[in-house]
Amino acid sequence: MKKKLLAWMCTLGMAAGLLVGCGGGNGGNSQDGGADANAPAQEESSQGETEEAPEPSGDGDMIALITMDSIDQHWVTLNEGAQKAAGELGVTVQFMAPNTKDDAQQIECVNNAVSAGAKAIIVAANGPDAISSALQEASDAGVKIIYVDSPANVPGEATFSTDNNAAGETAGKEMLKALEAAGVTSGSIGIINVNAATDSCVMREEGFRAAFEGSSFELMETQYGEGDAAKSQSIAENYITQGVVGIFGCNEGSTTGAGNAIKASGKDGVIGVGFDKSDAILGLIDDGYLLCTMAQNPDVMGYEGVKAAVAAIGGESLGGAVTDTGVSVLTKEGSASGSDDASADNGSATAASQAWKIALITMDSIDQHWVTLNEGAQAKAKELGVEVTFMSPNTKDDAQQIECVNNAVAGGYNAIMVAANGPDAISSALQEASDKGVKIVYVDSPANVDAEATFSTDNKAAGQKAGEEMIAALKAAGKESGSIGVINVNAATDSCVMREEGFRAAFEGTDYEIMETQYGEGDAAKSQSIAENYITQGVVGIFGCNEGSTTGAGNAIKASGTEGIIGVGFDKSDAIQGLIGDGYLLCTMAQNPDVMGSMGVEACVQALEGASLGGEVQDTGVSVLKK
Repeated sequence: MKKKLLAWMCTLGMAAGLLVGCGGGNGGNSQDGGADANAPAQEESSQGETEEAPEPSGDGDMIALITMDSIDQHWVTLNEGAQKAAGELGVTVQFMAPNTKDDAQQIECVNNAVSAGAKAIIVAANGPDAISSALQEASDAGVKIIYVDSPANVPGEATFSTDNNAAGETAGKEMLKALEAAGVTSGSIGIINVNAATDSCVMREEGFRAAFEGSSFELMETQYGEGDAAKSQSIAENYITQGVVGIFGCNEGSTTGAGNAIKASGKDGVIGVGFDKSDAILGLIDDGYLLCTMAQNPDVMGYEGVKAAVAAIGGESLGGAVTDTGVSVLTKEGSASGSDDASADNGSATAASQAWKIALITMDSIDQHWVTLNEGAQAKAKELGVEVTFMSPNTKDDAQQIECVNNAVAGGYNAIMVAANGPDAISSALQEASDKGVKIVYVDSPANVDAEATFSTDNKAAGQKAGEEMIAALKAAGKESGSIGVINVNAATDSCVMREEGFRAAFEGTDYEIMETQYGEGDAAKSQSIAENYITQGVVGIFGCNEGSTTGAGNAIKASGTEGIIGVGFDKSDAIQGLIGDGYLLCTMAQNPDVMGSMGVEACVQALEGASLGGEVQDTGVSVLKK
């Protein structure tokens, strides 16, 4: 034991000494990296859902965290999330990032990590090519590679990052809306990026440009500021002298520079939109020099990255899975188009001008998913000074849900937040409500009536992720073919239909047979009967599309006593987590219903206060919960 402790202390000392060699990054560890080692054992998943923390590994392994630099608040926050997980898992995370974005220094950090005996490297690659050779050598030496934010061209155990293309497109749409609202329908727009190689920023720019396709705006040639605020400000000032109507910054430094340039110019009407969240950026938004920023969840990236590193070190196969850690749109009014619950507080929302009455109508009032959604709604209602009434039916029934809508209108409610049981049945009632001036906001599942905004999971992408998780587990067990059962709620509920589509898409080109879908109406008992029938037919896997379907599938696998059936599902409840903990389910796609509820209430209030939300659809994120 003494020898092991001495060796561990020597490794730490060696790693700390080597930090100077890769640019003097902050040498945080599980005790001093800004995280409280005695904090409650919880984690914040994508977009703010709280889940139980993992059990400590107790091995004291050293993991290197190498980001693009050690200065940007984005990376500092990522390290804080990593240190939190490190404290919970009993490992050491060394923050070995260079002081500036430099390929040579980042490569040196990788080499130093290997020399120091790191068991895993968590890395945000400055560019996908330059660092790849060093990472390949590390991998060949047995070091586990985990990507956060930006990957390189070497296979990693897992990647935790923002869907940067989609987030960039959202940034473009936000700018377009603001320009059109100001009566500007054409003009030049400048783009400030870090470089032409950093994958995350390249994808953001691609998404931003895609938003302007078919418009009369001209997107100018991209200029590169190396992520440096001063250099980016000079670029932005040059754009302003050329008469641009908007400037987009692709990262924290670019965004800060753009905002500072708009501020210094004294010109009104230049719309600044950017990426990342820092005190400087939030200040520029509050002062009106930036319209908004796409706030990522770097703490989630760091936390999940450490969890994945520990799992990989322990021999678990993660299959190279890519997890979207979510993004929020932060505006002057607060999280108008998003929520930043997974990271630091973004400031309290503005209180309502009056005690608006909002009806919350979900598919039922029993599933834990809807109960949690209501909790998020009630918390936001209290904060804003409005009234939210949870008036959902006890069971999934179109007629009862329609009755709830009619009751809300008759009761004089100003807005209805609704998760439609199906897109068609409820639409007539919602249209009548809308025609009477009631604001409609969708949470989880929309209907076929225009609404102020929608807050939901990207269900197709999450369903595909569920399929990929099942495939990885089946192949790890040596099963390259076999039948797979699918249990859905019905053939109409939009969210569940999209999950099934994504799940089936994951199996295209494989030798697995996806059987005909069976419908259990979201009822756990009915779903268990369906799953038991699938098991008698010799399936190798079962997918449940919602909470009841997943619970039923897990209970059937448990009751059968048959080993080797892979159960994968959706939603998070005590029952589902218990089935995962006991090994009867592999994993579940945990949505963030509390975030849907919170964001939905805020959107209702904004619409009632006269804001135009443009019918925007906001992805509230998903996390993969495993044993």
